[in-house]
Amino acid sequence: MAAKKFYAIAVGRKPGIYENWPDAQAQVTGYRGARFKGFADRKAAEAWLQAPGATKPTAGAGRRPARASTRASAAGSPSPKDGEVMIYTDGGARFNPGPGGYGVVLIYNGERKELTGGYRLTTNNRMELMGCIVALRNLEPRDKPVTLYSDSRYVVNGICKGWAEKWRKNGWIKSDKKPAVNPDLWAELLDLTAGLDITFKWVKGHAGQPLNERCDELAVASAAQKDLPDDTGYKG
Repeated sequence: MAAKKFYAIAVGRKPGIYENWPDAQAQVTGYRGARFKGFADRKAAEAWLQAPGATKPTAGAGRRPARASTRASAAGSPSPKDGEVMIYTDGGARFNPGPGGYGVVLIYNGERKELTGGYRLTTNNRMELMGCIVALRNLEPRDKPVTLYSDSRYVVNGICKGWAEKWRKNGWIKSDKKPAVNPDLWAELLDLTAGLDITFKWVKGHAGQPLNERCDELAVASAAQKDLPDDTGYKG
């Protein structure tokens, strides 16, 4: 995937051109109707920003609910449609809690990108969430439809059934009056999905789906590395 070095923010907290995604992300994450695009050079970013209609918010931007499908995918890997992004994620921890890792496969425009990492002491659910977070942190075409496949019902249901959003509104307290687990990661995932046209789909793990299996391989390999960093958000 070609690296985008300039981000034009037409509608956001502070419109303009930014030279890195973290700075640009701060202007659009959670901002209703945000409109922005990444470019390889500044001139193209400036031209888009000055084009008629650039400041017109995309219909429904910032208000699209994440959609879910609980249908297990077939063994073959689907191909994303033109102009769409396909993401597979997986994560896990040995002994749960224990050393853990996550794996990501991101496909867009015929190009494939793999991401992985791990922590010294963490949990299965934290690594499942972290896989999604890392994928969306590294998502460059943020104005394209995205389908994210995960074998974690915890993740898919938490987003698509609105559980995480309710927990946040209630100060990270669940309906049973108990504290929600992993609020730090849920909060970031909610922020990253804001404004995206994203669909979460559940897939059955360890069922021969090639991209799911590849994510699992990446996660396991990362969990086995030496000198892993601390998962500072884990409360054991």
